[in-house]
This record gives sequence, structure tokens and C-alpha cells, in this order.
Amino acid sequence: MAEAVRKLGAPEAPLYREPPHNIEAEQALLGAILVNNDAFYRVSDFLKPGHFFEPLHRKIFEVGGELIRMGKTANPVTMKTFLPAEEKVGDMTVAHYLARLAAEAVTVINASDYGRAIYDLATRRALITVGEDMVNIAFDAPVDMSPSDQIEDAERRLFELAETGRYDGGFETFTDAVKTAIDMANAAYMRDGNLSGISTGFRDIDRRLGGLQPSDLIILAGRPAMGKTSLATNIAFNVAAAYTPAQQADGSFKAANGGVVGFFSLEMSAEQLATRIISEQTEISSSKIRRGEITETEFEKLVACSQMMEKTPLYIDQTGGISIAQLAARARRLKRQRGLDVIVIDYVQLMQGTSARAAQNRVQEITEITTGLKALAKELQVPIIALSQLSRQVENRDDKRPQLADLRESGSIEQDADVVLFVYRDEYYMQNKEPEEGTPEYEEWRMKFERVKGKAELIVAKQRHGPTGTVELAFEGQFTRFSDLAEEDRLPERFE
Repeated sequence: MAEAVRKLGAPEAPLYREPPHNIEAEQALLGAILVNNDAFYRVSDFLKPGHFFEPLHRKIFEVGGELIRMGKTANPVTMKTFLPAEEKVGDMTVAHYLARLAAEAVTVINASDYGRAIYDLATRRALITVGEDMVNIAFDAPVDMSPSDQIEDAERRLFELAETGRYDGGFETFTDAVKTAIDMANAAYMRDGNLSGISTGFRDIDRRLGGLQPSDLIILAGRPAMGKTSLATNIAFNVAAAYTPAQQADGSFKAANGGVVGFFSLEMSAEQLATRIISEQTEISSSKIRRGEITETEFEKLVACSQMMEKTPLYIDQTGGISIAQLAARARRLKRQRGLDVIVIDYVQLMQGTSARAAQNRVQEITEITTGLKALAKELQVPIIALSQLSRQVENRDDKRPQLADLRESGSIEQDADVVLFVYRDEYYMQNKEPEEGTPEYEEWRMKFERVKGKAELIVAKQRHGPTGTVELAFEGQFTRFSDLAEEDRLPERFE
């Protein structure tokens, strides 16, 4: 408390380095709030009690803020009953100290400047803490913590500090949570398509999910050849192509529509993924592109498409067998440098855990990965679409539509996921059952096949925010492209 009254007189040479702070700025701000409560609202959106260096100042700011939010007046008289009366500040009581703060108050106009100075100094103190921890851990490193783990931990803490100003976690009041929910509803009302999340580019999927919600872990699963990667690349490109930046009050940019996409392709190379996307957009078969069997007109089409796609904020990381810690570090770096709104991972089973214990047990490793992905989605406030393989037991059933129990290697996938989607194409299985042409069975098969040809089902097996069910999509196999299925009432009139 003696620190709080050390304002006058010649400054003494400190015997040791003190953390950066400004007691005078804290006193000036608190005095301004006590004289005019409007000063509190100039700093309340970014300044918290924990940003104050002096413990008594933290308490004064906290109590004053509570009184003001309740619609009461915060001044030396109303506040002294909520503060410890027996404590001394130098030779003054707490009540006398409050009166002194009010008497030497600055104008309300300067309040935000003082608040910003206090905030910046708190950030510097937090930065010192991170740096000291880095040095101490580097000197006395635990046996199970490799240098790369330490780098990733330091990067995580620095990112959190850069995003929030101070890494200290803690509880959030329900009032703040309600305000966030109302802001989300307002954003949905104002946005194209009335979606609270980011649009996938598919009408029926957006209706079912309300768009891709921030901090959600979305598992997209299916058997091989069902079109998981195709659907993921379709969604990723749709989001990136629709990106429209909007400048915020602080000069930063935020997506008004669409978003910046980070695509972790563990299975395919960046070139293969780009070929797929070009094929989808130009309607030229990817096999023809690879073999060079294209006409001059088609080549011009490819060039025009590539020029359009150059400006698309879709970033691809093609590192195979990436660990969850590496993925998180790269995602944080991308968000810091370019912005990040959606993450796509193709696919979960190709990722690796970080702990030695998890590496010995595949179930534990997958559990660590899904838990890490969910934590990353919450930390970055972005939806994560993670692709997953299904077990072979699907093939042994008559009805081959996937179920939650078919998710491979770990039950944690369905537990940690906010949304679980299954891609299913009856056309694929019907093709394998084709009878000999000319037989009575063939005609029956052909009629059934015509009904399912070019159609796919997206089964919403789990959703925390809404109903489950099935969404029908159109699928063009030669272009690996999904699209909205035409509604029956929108089809042209048929004459038979």
C-alpha cells in the first residue's frame, strides 16, 4: 500500500528492477471515475481490475465498476463501506485515500488515455512473465518436454497475449455471455442469408446447420469414394471465394461474408488439391487435366479460373503426419499474419499425438487429437472441419448408411464433436450390384439406379445447436463437385 502514496518527493534509486507500472496514472483514472462515473464507460470495454498494478486500486476499480453497472453512484462516500476500513495507505485510512483521489482528479477527457497506458503496462508485465517462464523452463527443462514443445508452448502463450492483452483465463460473467449471444443474433439478422455462422455455399446445409459456427468442431466422415474430400474442398473454396473484408474501429479487418481458410491436407499434395478445385470450377475432368487431354478453349478456361483464384484467401499446408501441437502453432501463426476464419483437416487419422504415452495407444492418441482440435477451435474462435474415416463394419450391413458407432478408432471423436456429418452415396453401392443386361433383374435395377444417380446424402447424425436429419445434394463424379439439389417446386414443367 505504501506504493500507492509515493507521489511526491525526489524518486529514490531502486535497488532492483521493478515490473513496469504507473501508479500516478492509476490514481488519476480512479479519481476521474470517482468524480464523474461516465469516465468508467470510456475504459470498461478494455480495462479490467487485473490490469492495475496496485492491489488496492484493483479493489477500488472493481467495486466502483459494480456500483456503476447497478445504476448507483460510485464516489468516496458510497464506496468506503465496501473497502477494508482498517487498512492504512501510508499514514491515511482507505476513506481518506479515496477522498484524496477525488480531490486530485483529472478531467474525464483524459480517462481513456490513462486507461490505455495502464492496459499497455499490464500487457508488458504479462510479457515479462512469459519471457521469465521461457528462460526458467529452458534452464530446468522437464524430461518429457522437448525444445519443440517449449517453442510451441511459448508461441501459444504469446498468441493468447497478442489476442487478449493478458493471459489469465478465469471466469466470464453471464452478462458478458448473454451480450455475446445477442451480438451473434444481430450479426445473423444483418448478414446475407440470415446465418449466425459462415455460409458453406450450400443452401440446404446452411438451413440445417445455420452456417459454420465459431468454436465448433465439425466431423465430416464417410467410407472411401463417398466424396469426403470433395465436399470439404467445395466448402473451403466457397467460403474463401465469398470472402469480403470489413474494417473494424481499431483498423483491423474482419470477414463480413465468407472467410480466410486454412486447409491442412495430410493426404493429398497442394498441387493435387488445386487440380481438384480447378476441375470443380471449370467443369473439366481432373484426369483430363493431369493427362493434358484438353482443348485450347479448355486451357483458356483453366487460365482464367487460375487468375480468379489467385486472390482467393485459401492457404494449404501439405505436411504429412503433422502433430496436433504443430497444427495448432501453424494455425495461430496464420491467424496472426493473414487472419483465419475456417480450418479444414483432411484427415484426422493421419495426424499424430504429441505425448509419448498416447503414441503407444492409438485410441488415446486419437482422443488427444480430438480434444486438442476442440480446444483450438475455442481458442481461435473458428469452426474446424475435420475429416474422418469410418470402420469397415458399415460394409457388413444391408443398410450401409453410416452411424455414430461406425466412427473409427475412438469414441472421443463423437464425444468432442459439436456436429457429426456423414457423406453417403447410394449410387456407389448400386453400381457394384449391376446385374447382367437383358435380365428381368436388370430393368428393376436400372429404375432404382436412375433414382439415386447423381445424388448424395449428407446425414447430420449429431448437432449440439439444432436438429439432426438428412440433406440431399447433387454430385457430379467427373468433376468431384457437390451442389444444391433442385427443389421439386422449382423444376421446370415436365410433359410426359
